[in-house]
Amino acid sequence: MKILATGGAGFIGSNFIRHMLHAHPDYEIINFDLLTYAGNLENLRDVEKLPRYRFIKGDICDMHLLEEIQCDAIINFAAESHVDRSILDSSPFLQTNVIGTHSLLEVARKKQCRILHVSTDEVYGSIAAGLFTERSPLMPNSPYAASKASSDLLVRAYHETYGLDAVITRCSNNYGPYQFPEKLIPLAIANAIENKAVPIYGDGMNVRDWIYVVDHCKALDIAFQRGKAGEVYNIGGKNEKRNIDSVTMILRTIAEKTGVDETSLMKLITFVKDRPGHDRRYAIDPSKIEKEFGWSPETNFDEGISMTVDWYLSNRGWWERIRTGEYANYYGMQYGRRLV
Repeated sequence: MKILATGGAGFIGSNFIRHMLHAHPDYEIINFDLLTYAGNLENLRDVEKLPRYRFIKGDICDMHLLEEIQCDAIINFAAESHVDRSILDSSPFLQTNVIGTHSLLEVARKKQCRILHVSTDEVYGSIAAGLFTERSPLMPNSPYAASKASSDLLVRAYHETYGLDAVITRCSNNYGPYQFPEKLIPLAIANAIENKAVPIYGDGMNVRDWIYVVDHCKALDIAFQRGKAGEVYNIGGKNEKRNIDSVTMILRTIAEKTGVDETSLMKLITFVKDRPGHDRRYAIDPSKIEKEFGWSPETNFDEGISMTVDWYLSNRGWWERIRTGEYANYYGMQYGRRLV
């Protein structure tokens, strides 16, 4: 099988490509990515020479280029995904997440192939108690979440209208290797290593459900293989944590691994003005994918944070290049628009 993975140079996409290449020796993966600020081919340096892996630089809004690519299925990771950036300027989010998804749906319809659309729990909005299920209404509270909800509805409409073989997954917050250091966990790790302030929005009591990225990739593999057309599958880590508790755990873990005084690291915590429309709590019910396919998260939060801190300590050059902007010229950004 030949799979087109859009946005495959990003955090979740690159981890998924690595997983699929190792788990399915008969699969070919085409990584289609525009290489915007969060797309980094260095994420896949360890698999780039495998004969079953190819990279194509391109924009998912470019339907004509997409139509040239021979594939049996599409898995869509391509998205603008940072809430803060969407608040400053929502235009790129609408372009990539809505118009880009439409292009992929049209290509999938013409090729008559399966498409797995990777979405987020943020489309549900905030919940004070209980858990969101796949039947919960979509009530997004940020421009980013609204753009993802729009793309989800497009996918649903293409299944209902055209009979497209489409599956949607909605996942809770991911963490792990290769996460762009603007998100909470890698930002906290990198700042603490460099003895810089570790910012936390508001009072730090916002609750997130965390899932280790490898567990998410395994669930996506199952949803792709066995998910029913037209269905939505929530993928949660069952690791609800307040932001302040997550950051405290990270700093304590860094202190244990590096010998830096824990008290001095805790002093780096800096509470900053909350962002507009900040969801108080996300929590999703993953029982559907658990009951139907036997998937469950394997990595508890303590173990996952320990492995993640180890990775960022061992790969300091990777995130330092990103922070300085050096990575844009360091690796892969000279690719032209071409098929390889």
